[in-house]
Amino acid sequence: MATFLYKLGRLAFRRRHFVALIWVALLTLAGVGAASAPPAGNSSFSIPGTEAQKAFDLLEQRFPGASADGATARVVFKAPSGEKMTDAGHKATVEKTVDELSDGSEVASVADPYTGNAVSKDGTIAYASVKYDVSGMELEESTKDALEDAAQQARDAGLTVEVGGDALQAVPETGATEVIGIAVAAVVLVITFGSLVAAGLPLLTALIGVGIGVSSITALASALELGSTTSILAMMIGLAVGIDYALFIVSRYRAELAEGREREEAAGRAVGTAGSAVVFAGLTVVIALVGLAVVNIPMLTKMGIAAAGTVAIAVLIALTMIPALLGYAGRRVKPAGAKGKRLGRSRKGEPQPDASQPEQPAGQPKANLGTRWASFVVRRPLAVLLLGVIGLGAAAVPATSLELGLPDDGSQPTSTTQRRAYDLLSDGFGPGFNGPLMVVVDAKGSDAPKDAFSDVAGEIEGLDGVVAVTPPAPNKGGDTATITVIPDSKPSSVQTEDLVHAIRDAGGDIEAKTGAETLVTGSTAMNIDVSEKLNDALVPYLVLVVGLAFLLLIVVFRSILVPLKAALGFLLSVMAALGAVVAVFQWGWLSGLMGVEETGPVMSMMPIFMVGVVFGLAMDYEVFLVTRMREAYVHGEKPNQAVVTGFKHGARVVTAAAVIMMAVFAGFIGSSESMVKMIGFGLAIAVFFDAFVVRMAIVPAVLALLGKKAWWLPKWLDRALPNVDVEGEGLRTGDERGSGPDEDRELVRA
Repeated sequence: MATFLYKLGRLAFRRRHFVALIWVALLTLAGVGAASAPPAGNSSFSIPGTEAQKAFDLLEQRFPGASADGATARVVFKAPSGEKMTDAGHKATVEKTVDELSDGSEVASVADPYTGNAVSKDGTIAYASVKYDVSGMELEESTKDALEDAAQQARDAGLTVEVGGDALQAVPETGATEVIGIAVAAVVLVITFGSLVAAGLPLLTALIGVGIGVSSITALASALELGSTTSILAMMIGLAVGIDYALFIVSRYRAELAEGREREEAAGRAVGTAGSAVVFAGLTVVIALVGLAVVNIPMLTKMGIAAAGTVAIAVLIALTMIPALLGYAGRRVKPAGAKGKRLGRSRKGEPQPDASQPEQPAGQPKANLGTRWASFVVRRPLAVLLLGVIGLGAAAVPATSLELGLPDDGSQPTSTTQRRAYDLLSDGFGPGFNGPLMVVVDAKGSDAPKDAFSDVAGEIEGLDGVVAVTPPAPNKGGDTATITVIPDSKPSSVQTEDLVHAIRDAGGDIEAKTGAETLVTGSTAMNIDVSEKLNDALVPYLVLVVGLAFLLLIVVFRSILVPLKAALGFLLSVMAALGAVVAVFQWGWLSGLMGVEETGPVMSMMPIFMVGVVFGLAMDYEVFLVTRMREAYVHGEKPNQAVVTGFKHGARVVTAAAVIMMAVFAGFIGSSESMVKMIGFGLAIAVFFDAFVVRMAIVPAVLALLGKKAWWLPKWLDRALPNVDVEGEGLRTGDERGSGPDEDRELVRA
């Protein structure tokens, strides 16, 4: 692989005009496609194989034209202090509002509070339910404006009016902190390279890659039913890895220049060596993201594939456009040796620092920070290993109390009308009113459907945690009915989850007696089923993704223990990151700093999504850092010395890459979408744990303890595996191959 990528890098350097033209043309084509594409349609949330989805599909069959997936709105009215909604003046205002709402072309129905028993017992709060023919994302702006105007007119008449439901659903905003994240990345790049030109290359290529990826997603959003969150997550991940991949190649290019090579040759070698690491690092991220398909939730699958596509574009741009731009930059990108004395870098042929020597020999440049840290770790590996494992274990403790759920209006900021409507309904009708359960009774196989409907309603009324049960509402055929159940607990509570299971258990007994099937659906039941489905899929997903990546890393490192250590280190970092997410979003620690206005269950898809993304990113740092160690070992250095050499060349760049990735992810904490905010924080803290604790401390400590055993591979497996040559051995000249201790080279061959 190194030889192929070496030739590709040199070709891109020579044919830079052609390469740049291709990428600019792709960016233009994607931009035109995004601009001319129709707006994204209904990004329906389906969970195949669950009871809630089965009931939803049954409703569409048995209640045609009912717009089961249509948007809903609850216009909540509250009378001024000391007054009631049943007063003549307030009643007239509400009825006028209902009439205005009924005039909309997309409105399916509007329920009058006074005829639908939608006034609280104390008479202070009432609500009107509005049902639309299309989903919230498909509603025309004029329909949303009419809803807001009707609410405002009622406010002008003296009532407190708030609107809940998904009719006012808006595209999430990321806020100014995203720009701050990119600015931080730019500063880190300038500090790392000491050059505006060199720093600008990774930023430019990353933005082009993200532009192509996000524009392509936008262009296909309507056809593939992609939600707005899909493009945000693709942007988040694509921007982070795009900068990092380009950073590693530019850094290696400058190191090759410092070795005295011509610029075209340096570009080829940079792509052949660092580019090989980029390919395999990108493959691990793609495997982790595409592997989300095993969960069998279409929305999550689409998010993973879209983000994986953006990562693939980032890899291709790093391999082709970076060498092309290096050709344009010419001498403005200086060799790393230009700052050698100040940074402690040594030129080719200078003696390397010995890991066993705390002091550098006289006449040798002062060791850089990475060298000094690695030397310390290999001298005291056990202490560093224990400290790192105990620290991450302590951070992971909150994860033992992890509660999962999906966000509803109760998790919205208090400044939103949806959240205020949620609170008003809770005050007037109880917390369970915001999450009613819909029970669907399929009596097609029953001899007495009406009796079956009554039996189900009566059975549910006798369950604990039920506040109210509406009379069965049969369809025209009389073979199916819906029953609305109001719990006495809020939608995201454990009590509501227990009630859903209790209704389903009772339905099994009723089916045995009457032949009628009872199904529970609705948004609350959907959320519960999603959580359970994600939990059930977590272990198979881990086995698939970690297993495939483990095999891939065996090929890269030609070792058994190094990939095993990489996987175990990942588990430590992801558990610690989940612990931090629980502490902030569930327990409320530092919630004010993070802009979390309402604590509650962690988003259901957070664990499995973090496992996928963090695993891919963790393997990035593993590949970039350990391949330099492997390269040094293959070229003749002793195991501990190879660890120090890997840090000497890679620690500064990996540190910069981690800080950049943290800054990019942290930028999404300012999003108005709770899911994006949580993912941004979770990924940022996971990168911190993995890069600075696992890869910078635990990895060198374990390699120092293992010594030569770290690079052991059975001879039969060594012969069976393809030689991908990530360390670039095939690019070395005869003189380069002749350098280094013969004993160590023979050990590597063995």
